[in-house]
Amino acid sequence: MTIGCPECGALEDIPPLTRRSIAQCRVCHYPLERRSGRSLNAALALSLTTFVLLFPANLAPLMTVDLLGAERTSVLSSGILAMWQGGWVMLALLLGMFGIVLPFVRFGVLACVLGAVRFGVHFKGIGALFRWALWLDIWAMPDVYLVGCFVGYSRVTQNLTGTIGAGGYCFIAAALASMLTRASLDRRTVWRAITPDQKWANDEPVISCTACDLVAPASCEGERCPRCGWELHSRKPDAVVRASALSLAALVLTLPANLFPMTFSIQLGQSVRHRIVDGVYELFQAGLWPLGILIVCTSVIIPVAKIVGMGWFIVSVRRRSRKHLRLKAHLYRWIDELGRWSNVDVFTIAAFIPLIHFGTLASSRPAIGASAFALVVFFTMAASRAFDPRMMWDVRRRHP
Repeated sequence: MTIGCPECGALEDIPPLTRRSIAQCRVCHYPLERRSGRSLNAALALSLTTFVLLFPANLAPLMTVDLLGAERTSVLSSGILAMWQGGWVMLALLLGMFGIVLPFVRFGVLACVLGAVRFGVHFKGIGALFRWALWLDIWAMPDVYLVGCFVGYSRVTQNLTGTIGAGGYCFIAAALASMLTRASLDRRTVWRAITPDQKWANDEPVISCTACDLVAPASCEGERCPRCGWELHSRKPDAVVRASALSLAALVLTLPANLFPMTFSIQLGQSVRHRIVDGVYELFQAGLWPLGILIVCTSVIIPVAKIVGMGWFIVSVRRRSRKHLRLKAHLYRWIDELGRWSNVDVFTIAAFIPLIHFGTLASSRPAIGASAFALVVFFTMAASRAFDPRMMWDVRRRHP
């Protein structure tokens, strides 16, 4: 069956694959389909498990800390609600969507689609639902929130006694199940079950859907994809302009995100400001150097690399550069996949601020740097999604 490679646009015929085999694009080496570790039944079970576990994970106590006999207990949304009540509306909206709302939507919709495919139930709009479930993949972040909770819990328990509640254990299980769902989902098999791929002659002018990779006649451009319902285009509309604007916005916010404090804390009556570098220094001082290295990677290296990488891609398209196309394709894939992990630092803040609430003895609240950093992550992720990597390969050939 023929599909259009989502990274370089080359037409590829994928033969039936045996177990543990993989099909790669012959031009850019993008992994078009793999059988190892992929299972429709496993993905259905894991997505449903994630969806069910999210309920107790959000409702039951997440963590509890103790200071001189005074206890503070949080649920998953406590930090986000504290941000909202403190006037940090944008920060609360972003984290609330990424950490709470979208995981419910993503795994509920995915379980519905996979269940329908597994039991042979076909209904109108199933392709659009699966498209939305895949689109929400990078935006639903229970796994990133879990790492943020782990870092926050480690920081809090350096000076306080802490315990993990029932909601915390359910959230750990839900986040792990969400990661296994991503690893086991066989997207190509699901798409074929919704609408099979078709065979096309190499000399026939065609385009491929930018959402599901279905190949269609070039005359259908502007119409709706018969499989996923997305509007058919040979390339994403205004991809370079939108990616440039979003990358520029991220670049402008990078300076305040790193120079301004992420949190304000009160420790024994004294006000303390914490920037990203201060938090990393404290982790290293406490002997938690693996967490310090993790924060450096997610909060400094990855955001800067994303902005530089997106700038390289945009300039390459503008200059019609033929150099390092395969390297740029691999880098784009990493930027698009790893960008979400930059939110670990702001999720760490959401995890520990509701626990550090002991009046003049100890308290914590977010600062302007946290909002700027969350917007940097959002804009860089949106930029990579707006960009069309196939445009970098248009200098060599004109495929779908």
